[in-house]
Amino acid sequence: MTRTLILTRHAKSSWDTAGMPDHDRPLNARGRRSAVAIGQWLRAKGLVPDQVLCSSARRTRETYERMGFDTPAEVTDTLYLVTANQILRELSEATGDTVLLLGHSPGIGQFAAEILGEPPDHPKFDAYPTGATLIARFDIDSWEKLAWRGGAVVDFVVPRELLGEQTEE
Repeated sequence: MTRTLILTRHAKSSWDTAGMPDHDRPLNARGRRSAVAIGQWLRAKGLVPDQVLCSSARRTRETYERMGFDTPAEVTDTLYLVTANQILRELSEATGDTVLLLGHSPGIGQFAAEILGEPPDHPKFDAYPTGATLIARFDIDSWEKLAWRGGAVVDFVVPRELLGEQTEE
């Protein structure tokens, strides 16, 4: 049996309000467009999560809402600004077959690099920019068996590719 992980960094957030706590920052206009595009891209690939693990930060919650899936998100403070090891622990408790995990840099990029047997051949993978989304498969029957270097890349994309924009941050 296999498990599928959709690992998404939140879309681009706004820095327009001086002094706003980091946890409360919303998406900016580009981030809102990007989140919709990521959701459409995943649905076009036939991927709909049956479990969603989401950081409690406003920008991650807004990213998920705009992706347009009906699966209720499990929103948790434990995914806000965490390390790769903490993400591994959280994911090891997952129960879905296809899990979408939404988080933050740098932990999410570090986790992506460590969980794969081979990284994708993509120039932006190491940077894991806002909205970056990895689809990985694991030959396991339970997330409890998740191990470093155990994943195989199915696909990786950054929003600018989906929106037809030429440069990346």
